[in-house]
Amino acid sequence: MAGWALCMTLVLAVLAEAVGESRYDKFLRQHVDHPQTSVLAAHRYCETMLARRRVTAPGRACKPSNTFVHAPAEELVAACTQTPDEAGFHSTPTAMGLTACRLRGRDTRPPCTYRARQLQHHVRVACVNGLPVHLAGTHAPTQ
Repeated sequence: MAGWALCMTLVLAVLAEAVGESRYDKFLRQHVDHPQTSVLAAHRYCETMLARRRVTAPGRACKPSNTFVHAPAEELVAACTQTPDEAGFHSTPTAMGLTACRLRGRDTRPPCTYRARQLQHHVRVACVNGLPVHLAGTHAPTQ
């Protein structure tokens, strides 16, 4: 199953490049919302943003989770200058506001409904040529 998901991710990445969207542009589309978009109903933020940013779409499986960072893209680009961790990921030096969206329930077929959590976390990214191209996770600031 994991091999199939990896294969599909690679195919989608190739298709995205074919239509002119770079990996950095895709990262921005899927993960950066600065300033944070206001929606009529705050609890619908995830569904609204995931549809608006073409992360979810009719006929496609619901994405299990997605994180939107509410900081300027430049701050995420700056993370790429930080020393990578043992896994090769770079972390932002400061915590940033973000919305973590998690799929409700186990059904991955649309309509997709999500639970949103507002957090202040550091963001871990994979970088290529000095630009973030994958959000690898987040972690709470150390106390």
